[in-house]
Amino acid sequence: MARKRKLEERENHDRWLVSYADFITLLLALFAVMYAVSQLNEGKYRQVAGSLVTAFGAQQDRSSTALIKLEPAPSSPVREPSEEDRAIKKARRLAEAQRRQQEAMEVIARDVVAAFQPFNSLIENGQVRVIPSSRGLAVEINAKVLFAPGQAVVEQNSARILEAVAQVLKDNDYPIQVEGHTDSIPIVTDKFPSNWELSAVRASSVVRLLIGSGIEAARLTAVGYGENRPVDSNDTEDGRTRNRRVTVMILSNPEHNPLSDSLEDASQETESARAADSERTACLFRREKPV
Repeated sequence: MARKRKLEERENHDRWLVSYADFITLLLALFAVMYAVSQLNEGKYRQVAGSLVTAFGAQQDRSSTALIKLEPAPSSPVREPSEEDRAIKKARRLAEAQRRQQEAMEVIARDVVAAFQPFNSLIENGQVRVIPSSRGLAVEINAKVLFAPGQAVVEQNSARILEAVAQVLKDNDYPIQVEGHTDSIPIVTDKFPSNWELSAVRASSVVRLLIGSGIEAARLTAVGYGENRPVDSNDTEDGRTRNRRVTVMILSNPEHNPLSDSLEDASQETESARAADSERTACLFRREKPV
């Protein structure tokens, strides 16, 4: 009977489940540790470390716990920009703004030159000039083109010149300063006791016509300089004729205050105008002539 019972016993093929269960247990412990590490919580680190040490039969002490404690990563200090860095950034912004303003002035200059094509005779005689300057773009018109001698009312036939300028300028937002200038010969009349009044009223007449042509009044300023800002010598008739003028100055800086120009700027513009205005104007109009 004993031999028969021994033959009936089967071989156990499920012993691998023991090893598999141990492996799954260790894998679960590994994932638990990884999860705890990902939480960045020092309290959880200590609990997990204590559980692992106890599970593997070792003593939980401070040294074993300290092995799992993570030190916080040192944060990199934030570098404050220095005065030099701020100055460089400011200079770059200023240079970029000046470049954009110069490009805008070049576009306006081309448009003004194109608008003056019907008045080629005035351009060729130098009675109308388009002159780039450090302040923006100057449209210089000789006084005898616009006014009768000693008068400040724009003649009807000459109003078309100012209307052509207004059609170009009314669609942008650049401030415009209209400047009246005379020669050094005194004028004494009931209406104009001096050249100051004559130059100021002439500038105001041009401003009024520009407003009537569609330019916003808030953009315009009328300034009378009398004989104090000549562009040529008053010792000759040609020089005095050149000094009697009205200048429509398109200011490149929208925040520019027209009344803050210094006499030094005026003298620099006078010298540059004497030396280069005719050459610049000729170049501008040559580029616009049709081939």
